[in-house]
Amino acid sequence: MENAEAIVRAGRKMGVPRRGLVIAVATAMQESNLYNVASGVLPESQDYPHQGVGWDHDSVGLFQQRSSSGWGPVGRLMDPEFATRQFLTALEQVPGWQQMRLTDAAQAVQVSAYPEYYQQHEWRATRVVDAIVPSGR
Repeated sequence: MENAEAIVRAGRKMGVPRRGLVIAVATAMQESNLYNVASGVLPESQDYPHQGVGWDHDSVGLFQQRSSSGWGPVGRLMDPEFATRQFLTALEQVPGWQQMRLTDAAQAVQVSAYPEYYQQHEWRATRVVDAIVPSGR
């Protein structure tokens, strides 16, 4: 829940609408189970606070972003707030993202081999965001 709170906090600082917060939390649920994951392929990532080690190429952090794909420096991507800002900044560049199905909006940013998998987390992500920021706030 701590990482979900970090995502919501970063998004709110950016002024991102609630729908963006839900998309971000759902994406992190799919990508990392909301764990800040270092990469076994990228030992440098293990020098930063993390909650496990994954082996999906050089993907790191909550959103499994890759420094080699231009998301940012490894050390910064291991920071949940920075990683969230990177994700949400990219999301906001997607035309019509607020009207898209969650899975389509997440896929437009993540370019996953399994784009439909994001959708399964929408209901849980909505509940998590609602628990952190009750409606109307």
